[in-house]
Amino acid sequence: MLEENTGAESPASAVNYFNRDLSWIDFNERVLEEGLRKDLPLLERFRFLSIVSSNFDEFFMVRVAALKRALRSGAAEPPPLADPSGLSPAEQLKGISEKAHAITRRLYACLKNEIFPGLAEGGLALLRPDSWTVPQMDHLESVFIGQVYPLITPLRIEEDKPLPFIGSRSINAVFLLVPETAAPENPMYAAGVVPPGKAQPEQKNTAVQIAVAQIPPAQSRIIWLPEEHEKLKWALLDDLMLVWGGYLFPGFRVKESMLFKVNRNADFSVDERRDEDFIEAMEEVLEGREKSEAVRMVYSPGSAGLRDELAKRFSLDGGDLYEVDGPFNTGDLLELTNVAGSEELQEKAWKIHPVPGFSEDVPVWDRISQGDVMLHLPYQSFDPVIRFFQEAAADPHVIAIKTALYRTGGAGFAGGGSSSAVSPVVRALEQAALNGKQVTALVELKARFDEERNISWANRLEKAGVIVVYGLSRLKVHAKITMVFRREHERIKRYVHLSTGNYNDKTAKLYEDICIFTCRDDIAYDAGLLFNMLTGYSDIQTMTRLVIAPTGLKDRLLELIDREAKRSSQKYPGKIMVKLNALTDTDMINALYRASRAGVKIFLCVRGICTLIPGLPELSENIRVISVIDHYLEHSRIYFFANGGAEELYLSSADWMPRNLRRRVELMFPVLDEKIRAELREALNAYFRDNCQARSLKADGTWTRLSPPAGEKPLRAQKDMLSRAARKSGNPWPVKKEFIVRRGPPVER
Repeated sequence: MLEENTGAESPASAVNYFNRDLSWIDFNERVLEEGLRKDLPLLERFRFLSIVSSNFDEFFMVRVAALKRALRSGAAEPPPLADPSGLSPAEQLKGISEKAHAITRRLYACLKNEIFPGLAEGGLALLRPDSWTVPQMDHLESVFIGQVYPLITPLRIEEDKPLPFIGSRSINAVFLLVPETAAPENPMYAAGVVPPGKAQPEQKNTAVQIAVAQIPPAQSRIIWLPEEHEKLKWALLDDLMLVWGGYLFPGFRVKESMLFKVNRNADFSVDERRDEDFIEAMEEVLEGREKSEAVRMVYSPGSAGLRDELAKRFSLDGGDLYEVDGPFNTGDLLELTNVAGSEELQEKAWKIHPVPGFSEDVPVWDRISQGDVMLHLPYQSFDPVIRFFQEAAADPHVIAIKTALYRTGGAGFAGGGSSSAVSPVVRALEQAALNGKQVTALVELKARFDEERNISWANRLEKAGVIVVYGLSRLKVHAKITMVFRREHERIKRYVHLSTGNYNDKTAKLYEDICIFTCRDDIAYDAGLLFNMLTGYSDIQTMTRLVIAPTGLKDRLLELIDREAKRSSQKYPGKIMVKLNALTDTDMINALYRASRAGVKIFLCVRGICTLIPGLPELSENIRVISVIDHYLEHSRIYFFANGGAEELYLSSADWMPRNLRRRVELMFPVLDEKIRAELREALNAYFRDNCQARSLKADGTWTRLSPPAGEKPLRAQKDMLSRAARKSGNPWPVKKEFIVRRGPPVER
């Protein structure tokens, strides 16, 4: 929906913006469309559908929760969070509900009618209760009684008392119970499931009770059935819960039952004005999220009465209820991709290529000393990043490490568990401290939904002797930077790693990101200033190379855009190319509008939310917006400015959103190496030439999938990146003809 803002600069006195949250749902519809493609392998389609399902959970827990709070307050969110499109919270919630319900229906129709039948034909058959044979029922009943039943805690729901604890996103079964007056003819009656062709006996006593039981989260939801004719068949733990859940209630018969889950409000964090222990306060927030108000309920078909009763108890109306005929939390079922024999049902794995120059027999310091190094993940291996930390931990000449970590992956180490589950970066930092090096780690505890994990491994680092700083008050530290101090030739040399993505070895195989290693003195000097500001007391320092938010990044970007507009002419139009994940900041959008009116050709590759409207006469005619949804999740942020021929290219951790530019510590760093800059320019051009996976945004808010014009070759940007990485891996790094003699520290006499 387009709304006018009379205070904006344009010939028509109207600047227009799409709504942020509706744009986010449009992004998920684009992901859904990948799952609906019949030309993709079934498990690849299933992965896309699972991403949408998981995304919706977080969206309702955060964004919808905030809108509901704004609606209850009777006013829109205060600036700068007010919606620039002019939609009220009620209008936004209505639009969200309509779009989210439509996407959910399409998603589950695809699962039911295409994905699961297709997997069955391919040898991975999901069997539901109405198709179980007697031997299969015997096997599943024994599984339920022996492995599931002991783990379940049934809880009664009493009319005049609060609901028992029901965690956010947990899958639960709810049962409507009536007292038994006669022994059933078949054990299936005890669970309310009637064998085909038999009528359920009438019961005279109509007194009813309601009980709920959570499906054990530690139990795999995939229950394998005995193999038949070399075909793999499986059942859902969810179905076992409904079929034999009646065993939990001796003396009662299950009259009705269904599955449900709720999403609870997670849009709150620590009150940082309180003078209490920050970790303790964060743990209280995590506990509070599990008990906060519900914002959505997802439920299975089966009982309108139970649905209505739960909706009333959760204070949800019809727009908050989502009926789905299929498994909840489908991401839990992605272990199907690891099953032997499933290879034909999924896309062939894309090869991750080695990085030239990072051979095992050459220290990373030697390679970085020869010039800046760029890694384009996951086309190239993340191993050099891990080696950077591991060699720093083991090298006797390394004396200190400083790093800012946002998400590192791993399972944490709070209550035991295997050390192999801990991030290799965390293990290396721990080892470095144990080896006597000074290690400083800025740990961002406010990384949403990773708070508990971050607290866990931060505690572990502290025990090893790492100096741990728990972020900054009222600001999230989203920058990704590490600096290693190494004594060489009687001086200290600094090696810096800068990245658009996190230090997470798992997502590094799934997310597209770019990082750079350098030992340039000017960048190292700025990095030192940054760490001093993050860990100590310091006024804002002037930097020559790095630009940080919230102090200077937004102003610098506005300067770069306005400079491009001033240098643009009809004969030599300016050019801006930007790749990022979200564009919602109205100041940035208005600057792009001004540049467009000045004749600057603007190309925006925006993966997700985009509230800028391209193609409006006399406003954004020179702006093109595309989105690329493909095998890997696009995650890097790249900013290119033609600058009258003196091209500048930057990488950053920041999207162009108010939260990134004003309420987080973000980092933008220049690409100074000419060869790397040329590579990234080519990569940007590939995105805007993509005619296979790219979609183009129109002024009416619709996204159109691009296809190769007649006579033009198909170009798929991610495949192009993969080919580039393969070519680079085939060209070994040239060996220098001079030898570098390494000296240790001077010996004290």
